[in-house]
Amino acid sequence: MDTIAAALGVPAEDVARVHELAGDRPSAPLPPITAAPELLDHLGVHPDDAAEILAGWPHAGSPLWTPELRWLLDRTIALVRADLGGNEWLLPGPELDRDRGLAWRHLYVYAYLAEVGVVRQYHREHGISDEVSWTTLADLGRNLAVDRRMRGEGWPVMQAWLTLHARGGIYELGRLQHQRGGTAISLHIADAGPLSPALVDASLDEARAFFPAHFPDEPYTAFSCGSWLLDPQLMEYLPEASNIIRFQRRFTLEEPYEQPEGLDPDVEVRRFVFRDLTTPLEALPRRTALQRAALDHWNAGRHWHWRTGRFPLA
Repeated sequence: MDTIAAALGVPAEDVARVHELAGDRPSAPLPPITAAPELLDHLGVHPDDAAEILAGWPHAGSPLWTPELRWLLDRTIALVRADLGGNEWLLPGPELDRDRGLAWRHLYVYAYLAEVGVVRQYHREHGISDEVSWTTLADLGRNLAVDRRMRGEGWPVMQAWLTLHARGGIYELGRLQHQRGGTAISLHIADAGPLSPALVDASLDEARAFFPAHFPDEPYTAFSCGSWLLDPQLMEYLPEASNIIRFQRRFTLEEPYEQPEGLDPDVEVRRFVFRDLTTPLEALPRRTALQRAALDHWNAGRHWHWRTGRFPLA
């Protein structure tokens, strides 16, 4: 494990974690490269990203793939597959230096592609339509596009996020993504256009029918959300009629609140509002009301908060 960690340039404990969680559990094969273009199209992958993925494909004997990278790919697939049906965030493996080549840049994409057949079978066993299945899994393409827009700064969070899709833990139903777990369906807001009340209502209604039909043993009683989008400070900047404020008003916030360990809401606002983590504040755009709100708040020496809330399912 120490040798593998050194070759990958990652902490030894990260490799030990993968080894412990994956153990000798079975992996899953990647689809043949001849089928990859159609699969990538199904997954919403932009042609520029698809070209890179195909160029770095882990063929047998490829000089791009060291034995250590192949070990990590195989054990990452096994690690994620072992938790099929899981509904919590899962770190699939250590953060790699993605500037070292295409294999390093897209290793976790190849792991995701290997899981597609596994999770699609899981979807079929739960009676989930092809439309919902492919729409959900196509979040891969959306997140690759975000990473490209962020000049490579977006992926470390996304590689853990996408394990929800690869294990059947989340479903995109209309405007919102709905994560299984506990007694509340957790709502996530994809970068997919306006958050209008009508679209939100339609998505919630779809979820109310979807989960009893496909996961009848999971008794959900509420919808929940954890996000900087629920920070009441936004009401100081956005009009009452804005989609974000109307979304906020659906929720009863948890009080008192604490910031989640290891999560910086200011960084999350930069990630989602500006898709940029490094540009100086004075150089960031002020094109939208939300961008202006974020910048005015920071320029006043204030910080954003991560808030959680819920409302009844019925």
